[in-house]
Amino acid sequence: MLELLLCSLLTVFPDYLYRRYAQGKRLGKEITLFSVWYELRWGITACVMLTVALITVIFYFHPSTTSATLYYRTVPIVPETIGRVSQVHADFSAPVKQGDVLFKLDSAKQEAALETARRKIAEIDAAMVAAQADVLKADAQIQEAKSSLQQASDELDVKRDLQKRNPGIVPQRDIEKLEVILSGRQGTLDAVTASKQSVMARVNSLLPAEKASAQAALAEAQVDLDKTSIRAGVAGRVEQFTLRPGDVVNPMMRSAGVLIPEGAGRRALAAGFGQIEAQVMKVGMVAEATCISKPWTVIPMVITSVQDYIAAGQFRGGEQLLEAQQTLRPGSILVFMEPIYQGGA
Repeated sequence: MLELLLCSLLTVFPDYLYRRYAQGKRLGKEITLFSVWYELRWGITACVMLTVALITVIFYFHPSTTSATLYYRTVPIVPETIGRVSQVHADFSAPVKQGDVLFKLDSAKQEAALETARRKIAEIDAAMVAAQADVLKADAQIQEAKSSLQQASDELDVKRDLQKRNPGIVPQRDIEKLEVILSGRQGTLDAVTASKQSVMARVNSLLPAEKASAQAALAEAQVDLDKTSIRAGVAGRVEQFTLRPGDVVNPMMRSAGVLIPEGAGRRALAAGFGQIEAQVMKVGMVAEATCISKPWTVIPMVITSVQDYIAAGQFRGGEQLLEAQQTLRPGSILVFMEPIYQGGA
């Protein structure tokens, strides 16, 4: 109606003023419904055409849509393992901070594994103490073997010296016996030295490696135990959290609840426009938004992004060709709008 009145001011109204005041025609006499239509038919036709053109231009350059919403993604509350709930620390609907414990699973198995790993480390520490004692024992055995070897060597040297000075005073059998004893004691020294090297390898390499493996197992057991305490990954609010002790949760089939992140759905307004507005929608354009939750309130917005592809064209590859006629509804142009002023939404 406003467009029709505006266009009539440029067509019908000037023509009426000319008929009334320039030609002196009177309402109800010369100016009747038929005469108005007959004499102003070109102005009325032009008025209708201008009205249609004005409405078309307005709706083309000022598009509107009711397909607008604030999209956001919730965070499902699921554990990493299957378990039975032992404790619940969150209410049906409550705000939570990042890192807060929402609920706990039965952790008897994980605690037993953690204690086993701790005992294993203690066992390895005791083995290291025993290995240090073995090192001292090997040192004493080496010293004893060296003393015996030195004693046999000295006796052999004395017998040989006496044999050189006075041949026949020392039986050859005694010298050969001392040589055999010297060889045996040298072998004993080599064996004790090798035993010490084995103990040192156990102290310096084997036991530290076993302890490192035990510490890794302890860390793994601690991680498994920590997994039984399900925490909030982000700050937000839990809604419809009806989990109770004794319930069984499964990460593949059954989640425990829903966590709505803080500020979800408050960044940008996503709106879908017809494809005819594809040439009009530009980044930086000013827009207005209204919401049923805020009656009589107009929120100034600005377009921050225009999606350069249409979601209706996506498909999943399969063993059959895509039939274009099966796409019943044309896709829309998706744009993202944000409030111009802080707190405008």
